[in-house]
This record gives sequence, structure tokens and C-alpha cells, in this order.
Amino acid sequence: MSGRRIPPAGRRAVVLGVAALLVLAIAVLWLKRDGGDDALVLYGNVDIREVQLAFRQPGRVVEMGLEEGDAASAGDRLALLDTRPYQDALAAAEATVRVAEAEVDKLHGGLRPQEVAQAQEALNRARAAATDAERNYERQAGLLPSGASSQSTVDAARAARDQAVASVRAAEAALSQAVEGFRSEDIAAGEARLAAAQAARDQALTALADTELFAPADGTIITRVREPGSMVASQTPVYTLSLDRPVYVRAYVGEPDLGRVAPGTPVLVRSDSSGKAYRGQIGFVSPRAEFTPKTVETPDLRTDLVYRLRVVIDEDQVDGGLRQGMPVTVEVDAASPSVATDADKGRS
Repeated sequence: MSGRRIPPAGRRAVVLGVAALLVLAIAVLWLKRDGGDDALVLYGNVDIREVQLAFRQPGRVVEMGLEEGDAASAGDRLALLDTRPYQDALAAAEATVRVAEAEVDKLHGGLRPQEVAQAQEALNRARAAATDAERNYERQAGLLPSGASSQSTVDAARAARDQAVASVRAAEAALSQAVEGFRSEDIAAGEARLAAAQAARDQALTALADTELFAPADGTIITRVREPGSMVASQTPVYTLSLDRPVYVRAYVGEPDLGRVAPGTPVLVRSDSSGKAYRGQIGFVSPRAEFTPKTVETPDLRTDLVYRLRVVIDEDQVDGGLRQGMPVTVEVDAASPSVATDADKGRS
């Protein structure tokens, strides 16, 4: 019994059906390899840090170097205060230091040779006077028995002798002081006054340096608050600087997916303004739950508790395309390894 032969049209239908099944199978495998529904998608906003730049000293602004939108590099001078009052204060402080230095040099050097010589001559005079007073006393005391001198004269001669001896001792002390110099306590006090004057000078130097405002890092001027001629108080902002790096993304994840966003997990960040995907990694996951902020749109209800996390964009990916507050989509790599919990380690 010969078999029935399939007509050509039927054979084509069978081939097309088999091909369709193969295409469908390949598509299913591709979706599984690509992650399919296992990929975790989060929503958030770009979070770029800003710095309020201000002078540490009050004064009158004489220079504002940049406009809003200008790029600033770390170390660039952005603004300047009137330096005249601070230069005058520095000059006065330096003069005080010189006076204190001269006083310390005097204390260390002691008296001049001429002053020591004067003290020596004063001692010589005192000794000569004491010798004369001693002779006069002895002469008057010898005349007293014969009645040639009275008792009052002898008493006066004795007092003059005693005074002359006291003058000698005072002159000797003065000469010793002149030779030895000033006391160590006086020198220490002079050195302390010098140190205080030097500290005041350093403060004046710091105040003068603070009349210049420099950019702390690379960034963009987004607000120019003051203009030349304005009087500003200490710590009054004059610029707002948006930092170029680092670039963060603030996103939120629900509790069921918390185990898939361990720190270090690689992610892709996309915005609506371009088709570029920015590489990054999760750098921080908050340990505290909170309600979803109104600025974040997720498919979940806004009353659901979520955990805030921070995504750090890789340095080589920063190109200015991500701007402050921009809404972005964060795609967590489903194939990336996550941190195993203690329970997982126990089951393995």
C-alpha cells in the first residue's frame, strides 16, 4: 500500500509552522537571558551637591568675577573684598610684634656696659664715703674721754658710719643686678607678650587672606547673590556653586526588593532627555523606612513604605547630561551578585 503524498501547499504550511515555533522559542530564550521581568526598575531624581560660598570676614565687595552659568575650577578667585582695612590692621599688628621683639632682645641682652660701669662707680663712691665715715667716728670716739668731743657728736658720727655701710651694700646689690641682667620671670613675661603679638599678627594675616573667595571644587555658578559695592556680613552667601562631581541619584526601593540593592550593585541610569545610559553603583541604602516622597513616581501607592538609596554615577560617565533634580530611571542589574544574608548562608 503506497503512502499518500503531501501536496506542495501542505508542505509549505508545515515548514512555516515549524519556523514560527522556532522563532517564538528563540524570543523566549532571549527574554530569559536578557533578564525579562526579573530586572528591578527604580525611579528617582538626580541629586547634585551645591555649596553656598561666603566670606569669613565682613566688608565691601569690590569684585565679582563670574556670572551665573559660568564654569569655575578649583582654586579660581571668585570675589574680592576691599582689603584696605585689613592691610591697616596687619600693619599695626606687625608694629606691635617689632616692639615686643625689641623688648625681648633687651631682656636677654641685659644692661649696657656703660650702665654696668656707672653701677661700679656708684659702689666705689659708697665705699669711699663709708671709709670716711668710719674714720670720723673713730676720731670722735677717741676724743670723748678727754672731753674734746661730746656724746652727741659721737652718736652722730656713728649714725653716719652706719648709713655709709648701708649705702655700700645697696651699691653692691645694684652692681650685681647690672652684671647678672634681668630676672628669668621678666624674660618669660616678655616672651609671652611677644607670642601674643605674633598671634595677633597671624590673625590679621588670616583676615587679609579671607578677603579673597576661591572656588573649593570644579562646578558651575548657579546663583550670583551680590554685586560690587555691596556690604556683606561674615558668612553671608555671595555665590551658589553646583559641583560637577560627584553626581548622585536619589531613588527609593520597596521592602520586598530591599535584598536586591546591596551597596556596590551595578546599575544603569537613564533620563528622558537622551538615550544614553549612565553606569553607576548603589553606594548607600538607608536603614530607616519612610513614606514615598511626592516627587517620586512609582507604580506603587504613595503610602507604601520605602527605603531611600543613593546611586553614585561612575566618574568617567559624568558629562553634564545629568542635571539637578532631573527625573531618571534606575535599572538594577538582575544578574549582579548581592550580599548573602545569614539565612542564605545557613541554607547553602
